[in-house]
Amino acid sequence: MKTLDPDLLLRAYAIGVFPMSDARDAADLYWVEPRRRAVIPLDSFHVSKSLRKALKSDRLEVTRDRAFGDIVRLCAEREATWINAEIEASYIRLHEAGRAHSVEVWQDGQLAGGLYGVRLGAAFFGESMVSLRRDASKVALAWLVARLKVGGFRLLDCQFMTEHLRSLGAIEIPQKDYLVMLDSALGGAAGAWAGAGAGTSSVAAFEALDALLAGRAEGAGVPPPGWVIAQLLGQTS
Repeated sequence: MKTLDPDLLLRAYAIGVFPMSDARDAADLYWVEPRRRAVIPLDSFHVSKSLRKALKSDRLEVTRDRAFGDIVRLCAEREATWINAEIEASYIRLHEAGRAHSVEVWQDGQLAGGLYGVRLGAAFFGESMVSLRRDASKVALAWLVARLKVGGFRLLDCQFMTEHLRSLGAIEIPQKDYLVMLDSALGGAAGAWAGAGAGTSSVAAFEALDALLAGRAEGAGVPPPGWVIAQLLGQTS
């Protein structure tokens, strides 16, 4: 299967572009640079009462990088998709290189939904999310936001605005403003796309939430992880 070189993909994200295709069975892909960009300010994520209830519920389990390929495939198999076979294989390769991640939501031992995206410096680029059961994609996004906050990230890029994203706190900004935010998240240095160690301002820890949850799990009477996530995300909107 033909794939995009991981280095090329990371360089593209570092200058504000990303690949798309016209359909699942399309042979070609193209590079996109939106004139307006959707981002979620990490301190402004909207947690509705229903989402907070879902986070605290014990009916959903949330994991990281347990089923990356399955999440990409589920996103690609929808009726309308920009993920063709080359894009799917390329992001799996990027995941194997440690630069693409998934958040999975499980219910009754079955995959209920999730999301995937790309990590670069202190930026995370959300690619797509899917929900097979109620609240699954919203819970996955809430966990992602909490993970990014704990890990010291500065930018959550959502690419294109949707009403669903808007309801969760996404805002739309001009591409020129987005590039300023991106430059800051990457450390403002040429070559910062390489991620690891371009300067302390560009380093963020995607795994920091795991350590936080593990540390709290050692204490007596510790609330379930979902309660911790709800607490990290602040007040109900």
